[in-house]
Amino acid sequence: MGIQSFRPTSPGIRQMTRHTFDEITKVQPEKSLLERLTKKAGRNVYGRVTVRHQGGGAKRMYRVIDFKRNEFDGIPAKVVAIEYDPNRTCRIALIQFTNGAKRYILHPVGISVGDSVITGPTADIKPGNALPLENIPVGTLVHNVELKPGHGGQMVRSAGASAQIMAKEGGFALLRLPSGEQRKVHLTCRATVGQVGNLEHENIVIGKAGRKRHMGIRPTVRGSVMNPVDHPHGGGEGRSPIGRPGPVTPWGKPTLGYKTRKPKKKSDRLIVSRRKK
Repeated sequence: MGIQSFRPTSPGIRQMTRHTFDEITKVQPEKSLLERLTKKAGRNVYGRVTVRHQGGGAKRMYRVIDFKRNEFDGIPAKVVAIEYDPNRTCRIALIQFTNGAKRYILHPVGISVGDSVITGPTADIKPGNALPLENIPVGTLVHNVELKPGHGGQMVRSAGASAQIMAKEGGFALLRLPSGEQRKVHLTCRATVGQVGNLEHENIVIGKAGRKRHMGIRPTVRGSVMNPVDHPHGGGEGRSPIGRPGPVTPWGKPTLGYKTRKPKKKSDRLIVSRRKK
């Protein structure tokens, strides 16, 4: 795992860097674990754009990841290959159980081809093993953490991410998430031991606009360079100020600090310390 730079033969690749993909052992994905992935371009079921600046990009297939890790409790599995996944920042590991079943899991740090992983309450505290939080010691780094028992891992899944178990009390485990937030999670929720791999992802430099287009991300235009009909910040001669109290969205809603989270959510009681003080 490393980062590769290029000779500056053009302005586009002067600053660009990419992964060396040294850890990848298999190029073609497992066909039985593939699904079609259709592009939505940020549109909802009614065809209206609900997420701007999305569209285009390279075609890709979805790799079905086993986030639940509860199907074959107590059955050991061997890591067969480590693959690239275009749908996420981390790598994925192809594991095969002794009964012949194959599954994709998130690739944690310290796992290589030939290693063994296992799920269940009696599993050892080793990277790649999945077990309930009540069976994991305090201070352990975990990832792929469930929010509700049996729903599958929803937190701490991106490259280099890990959460730490700070304490256990009253049927809940206190986790410190990568954002700095401290949150209670029920002890029966499952988590995977270790830190998510591909630690160098945060050091990658995109380098050119075309590479963003390959990812399916379209350009973002500043409101101040639009016309007044298109954005509240638009209009004026030259580089003119906003002309109203505070910056707003294209639809006139306040931005930059304006809270959009709904009050009195059920999960508020489980948040001990927010990431924003």
